[in-house]
Amino acid sequence: MGSSERMGASSKPANAPSQAAPEKQYGVTKAISMAGPTVADLKRTKKLEKFLADSGLYEGNEEASKRLEVLQRLEQIVKNWVKQLTRLKGYTDQMVQDANALIVTFGSYRLGVHGPGADLDTLCIGPSYVNREHDFFFTLHEILACVDEVTELQPIPDAHVPVMRFKFDGISIDLLYASISRLVVPEELDISDVSVLHNVDEPTVRSLNGCRVADQILKLVPNVEYFRTTLRCLKYWAKRRGLYSNVTGFLGGVNWALLVARVCQMYPNAVPSMLVSRFFRVYTQWRWPNPVMLCPIEENELGFSLWHPRKNPRDRTHLMPIITPAYPCMNSSYNVSTSTLRVMMEQFEHGNKICGDIDMNKSCWRALFEPYLFFEGYKNFLQIDIVAADVDDLRNWKGWVESRLRQLTLMIERDTFGKLQCHPYPREYIDPSKKCLHNAFFMGLQRKEGEVVQEGCQFDIRATVEEFRHSVNSYMFWKPGMDIHVSHIRRRQIPCYVFPDGLKRSRPSRSTAQLKKSPTSFHGNEVSPTEQGEKNFKRKHDNRGVRQNVVLKKHCVSPPVDSLTGGNPCLHAGDMSVHAVSDCQELKNVERTSLSNCEQDQFDRRMSPESGSESASNSSGVTSVSSNGGSSPEDVGSAPVVGFIDDSAMAVEATTSGRFEDMTYMEDSVKLGNNTLAGRNNDVLQKELQAQLEPIAMSGMFLDAKGAFDKDTVQKTVIRRLSLTSTA
Repeated sequence: MGSSERMGASSKPANAPSQAAPEKQYGVTKAISMAGPTVADLKRTKKLEKFLADSGLYEGNEEASKRLEVLQRLEQIVKNWVKQLTRLKGYTDQMVQDANALIVTFGSYRLGVHGPGADLDTLCIGPSYVNREHDFFFTLHEILACVDEVTELQPIPDAHVPVMRFKFDGISIDLLYASISRLVVPEELDISDVSVLHNVDEPTVRSLNGCRVADQILKLVPNVEYFRTTLRCLKYWAKRRGLYSNVTGFLGGVNWALLVARVCQMYPNAVPSMLVSRFFRVYTQWRWPNPVMLCPIEENELGFSLWHPRKNPRDRTHLMPIITPAYPCMNSSYNVSTSTLRVMMEQFEHGNKICGDIDMNKSCWRALFEPYLFFEGYKNFLQIDIVAADVDDLRNWKGWVESRLRQLTLMIERDTFGKLQCHPYPREYIDPSKKCLHNAFFMGLQRKEGEVVQEGCQFDIRATVEEFRHSVNSYMFWKPGMDIHVSHIRRRQIPCYVFPDGLKRSRPSRSTAQLKKSPTSFHGNEVSPTEQGEKNFKRKHDNRGVRQNVVLKKHCVSPPVDSLTGGNPCLHAGDMSVHAVSDCQELKNVERTSLSNCEQDQFDRRMSPESGSESASNSSGVTSVSSNGGSSPEDVGSAPVVGFIDDSAMAVEATTSGRFEDMTYMEDSVKLGNNTLAGRNNDVLQKELQAQLEPIAMSGMFLDAKGAFDKDTVQKTVIRRLSLTSTA
């Protein structure tokens, strides 16, 4: 499973005993627990490893050999390409002979956690006189286009990290390019040396940092093999739960690797089964936006921009900072939005409960990896359909639209003042009944939890959707036939092709006893629109001077369908008004119901943060409908809305600059409560631990009067006494 880049050199022994020497510190704080595994932990680890193997997450020998052959063939192509350019640019014969280029890997392959069919992330390193704009994206592109094994060649020069994507003998490859400030690229080039960043541009730094970050991660974790098994497990979990996608506002491979590596540092002697459980325990209680860091942020005379919330106002808007360990340290998760952070926190809570059951031998690993039932979690959706004239156009068009979905989420959050939450689902679907080439994306919609439900309150996001369509249609490589259609649909209108075997999942019928109960249970200050309509409370004015005893309802007229679909006959002329986005109070995670017994409730209370502390997400739990009385699940707790918030005090235009609040960073990033696992069979319980909370080692929090880092202060970690009873 190791890569061709000799990753094994970074491995370190898990528990190398040191005689009378101080415990080695991994990361910016001391370990939370140095405890090793119990017999039960070792058994659970074996079961986990067997489950991962049975799930087909490990690459076979044949495919591994094929990857090595493809890498060698690709490296030979780029070496010949550089020699050819050297000759064309008029250099001497000796220079032509010495001209060289390297192919190095990064991402999951370099970390050693890639699986069957995974993309191969590669970087081409060339000399200073071979540029990216023309030599790479035109000359090399033409060479690759003539190679028989190369298919689906797609250059993306305007990406944040410029990339060329293609398949080489069936293996998907993402190829980046970095031109370093050397006339000859040595075969033994050390990428981890900061000197490779001298006199290079920002895209080159970002391209090189993929390899540099991977190497640093492997150096900073206590046990590489335990790290790899845990990361492989959690990447699989994230994909099953719909959280593995950086482009749509969730987390990508490097983000998950950094989160797992930090947990490995906190529990340096833990085995994978323990690390998976601790992962969910830690991040359900992490106080975002405090950063996750593997090492202190390093400054250098090269002067590249660092993640620095004190100096860079944009960095203050980051909701879930996960900082890369290689210079220049950056936030790898800047794409995360309020809505996607909420979804991830809810899924972390779910994983934490399942792992609690596994630790108490009440569940098995398979339960943790049950797929997320996205289409059963919401009552309202946005459906984004795209079409194109041919396969190549659809691939380019789909990549562009998918990269803009995050902007649609941000626009909706902005224009509804955060009251309407979005859940972009990172998966594409194809309608086999359409004659033209087609892809569809879906986005779940729900009212923010805790908002008062009032009959007639509506979210009018048609202008937002039209703004999104306009930005998408500004694609610089647009071609005739490329079109996009966005429509609002209810759950009952979900097309059959999104379900396995094209069959909709049947919903359980309610018993007569359930129908006799109260219509809907609401949390906190939420008010049932049915109850409000029946009781007709006569509060004259609220604090905004809005009368509440009148049923406020707006009827919005949908814009002409032709103007929104562009007249494309392949796109169904659906409901583009995006109306009736009702309050989603239905069960979002159906599998959570199996955890609602008394023992699990006691476990949840012990695993939750201290009372009165700030919530780590917008929604601390999933609102469920425990007893509904009504004709259908679609009508329960529904506020028929067109999208317009009928509140005169809120009827103002959304500001474009105030999208996020200015974040205040806490003194501690993760708070672990009194975690007592009931019903454990383990014999050894640890005593109370002195746990280190994440120090504010981020940029700007330890600066002296001259604006330089005060290293002495960085070393003084914030120690907080925890009453942690754990079988760690």
